[in-house]
Amino acid sequence: MAVQPEGTPCWADAMFADVEGAKSFYGEVLGWTFGGSASEFGDYTQAYADGKAAAAVVPPMPGAEGQSAWCLYLASPDAAATAAKVRASGGEVLMEPMKVGEFGTMALARDPGGAVFGIWQAGSHEGFETEMGAPGGYCWGEVFTRDPKKVDTFYPSVFPYTLRKFDDETMDFSMFDVRGKTVLGRMAMGDDFPPEVPSYLNVYFAVPDCDAAVAKATERGGALRYGPVDSPFGRFAALSDPQGASFTVIDVTTTEGEMPATSPAT
Repeated sequence: MAVQPEGTPCWADAMFADVEGAKSFYGEVLGWTFGGSASEFGDYTQAYADGKAAAAVVPPMPGAEGQSAWCLYLASPDAAATAAKVRASGGEVLMEPMKVGEFGTMALARDPGGAVFGIWQAGSHEGFETEMGAPGGYCWGEVFTRDPKKVDTFYPSVFPYTLRKFDDETMDFSMFDVRGKTVLGRMAMGDDFPPEVPSYLNVYFAVPDCDAAVAKATERGGALRYGPVDSPFGRFAALSDPQGASFTVIDVTTTEGEMPATSPAT
């Protein structure tokens, strides 16, 4: 896959205290296989869906032990420049841009609402090789936030996004577009989210059968947090893996209802 336009989600990874357990779980739920770990890069291990790079798992760095979570990386032609925009726009740089061998340059940041995301300047590693909607591959990402106004201002000031909103005023949902293509969503967190749940970037992985994926996940110690439900975009369910990392599975071939109307944000 070619380098993605600036601001497009291009990669996802997660730290797990029990990497072998994570490999077993996601191998069962998403059909992933795994390459060898690279000790010079902290035992970073790439996951594959049908032989194509889909994501990666890695043990925590010393001193970084904590709750496992998926991190979604947004493409940047210049990670240092993007990090500067993050600061100038009210965000926080958690990890300064760092060159990762010949693969590229990464940084970690936090938006003003508290959601953490990655920045990736591609070298030899350009990101996802999976096609959108292909089983086991990345499919979609959403910023879940309690501060939608700040977030809706922040991301278009860091990346070349244009903002659209659902016309249905009962749902506070925005979409970020790049070159006329929607690449990321933003969902306002309401009272139905427990107060202890922080803002986060939700990563969707495609599956051929949502209900079967949920069954496998719960059999393997995962927790069902929402769904499965049908939507115009597909049948999806929100899950947590046994180590607490949240993710969503979606079957894009099973849809119900009409696509919601949207309008440019004013």
